[in-house]
Amino acid sequence: MKIGILTLPLHTNYGGILQAYALQQVLQGMGHEAMVLDEEKQFHFSLKRRIEMYVKGKVKRLLQGKNAIIYSPEYYKQLWAARTRYTGQFVSEHIVRRVVKDVSEISEGEFDAFVVGSDQIWRARYAQPFPGVGNAFLLFSKGWDIKRISYAASFGTDNWEYNKSDTVKCSMMAQAFDAISVREASGIMLCREYLGVDAQQNIDPTLLLDADDYVKLVKRNTPQSPGTLMCYALDQGKEVEDIVSCIAKEKMLTPFYANSQTENHRLTLEERVQPPVEQWLQGFRDAEFVVTDSFHACIFSILYRKPFVVIGNKCRGMTRFESLLQIFGLEGRLVSSYEDYKQKVEELLQPIDYEPVYRILAEKRGEAIKFLEEALS
Repeated sequence: MKIGILTLPLHTNYGGILQAYALQQVLQGMGHEAMVLDEEKQFHFSLKRRIEMYVKGKVKRLLQGKNAIIYSPEYYKQLWAARTRYTGQFVSEHIVRRVVKDVSEISEGEFDAFVVGSDQIWRARYAQPFPGVGNAFLLFSKGWDIKRISYAASFGTDNWEYNKSDTVKCSMMAQAFDAISVREASGIMLCREYLGVDAQQNIDPTLLLDADDYVKLVKRNTPQSPGTLMCYALDQGKEVEDIVSCIAKEKMLTPFYANSQTENHRLTLEERVQPPVEQWLQGFRDAEFVVTDSFHACIFSILYRKPFVVIGNKCRGMTRFESLLQIFGLEGRLVSSYEDYKQKVEELLQPIDYEPVYRILAEKRGEAIKFLEEALS
């Protein structure tokens, strides 16, 4: 069966890239021809926006001098190329894609099925994978004779973020799906209440592969990590630094950061280059402890059997962390602040007994494969 995988655009997010890779690997292992539908990055700006950038650039140069960063269409192209220098290479090497400017380029009959997922593909506040509300629910394929499946699709939160008119569109398309699974337990309730459909919960695609499957991706010339306490923080700040400092002192570990600050506009282009995916994976292998505020870094800590602390990020969505950790009985690993960490420090510094965790993981993997096999049969 020829399957199109619809997910969020692949750029600098390690978790987003690897969940697409994992889902494709699983579907290919089941004998299907799976291809990720990826959106081509475009740099189109309206005339009004171009004029605004030009005027602001002139003013900025007058105030800050000739070395001031000017946000022009050309700058954004250079920034994209810099940020994705290594992650783009990984995607090109390891993920089979169909890159399109718009979903109108996808023709009826080109695929036998679409699988939507995973990541926060159904979160309204995030950019849709393609322009037009509803395309994350396959609105572009309305009326086509194909299978429609979601695998571990995530709303990212337990709050409904769509307005009334968009809810009607999404509900209409959701009811045309052959099978729906969501990543968080709260997603089952959201599907039932707002979309009028039943769903089951399945684990993130990255958990369907073993650590050894990811170790194979790491190139021989990938350097060893510069420390033993891995920190992967999407939102670096004092809370994160204080927790890292405390753990480093208590466990006598050397901290290292596994990502660049790609969103920090004050940095140069070179400083915003995201390190290679392989280097990120190597970080988990080398680490003796992990501190993160990332959902997928939690997953890879589990896959690599590392002790970890996850700092909940309310803006990015707490439901994802709570649902994941509850599955494996690891709720105690989640903290909301430095003060919260200090209150739980004795428990958090203890090693994790991964035997019961892996028994649960084996069961959840079985449920996931069964769901996919039945949905695609």
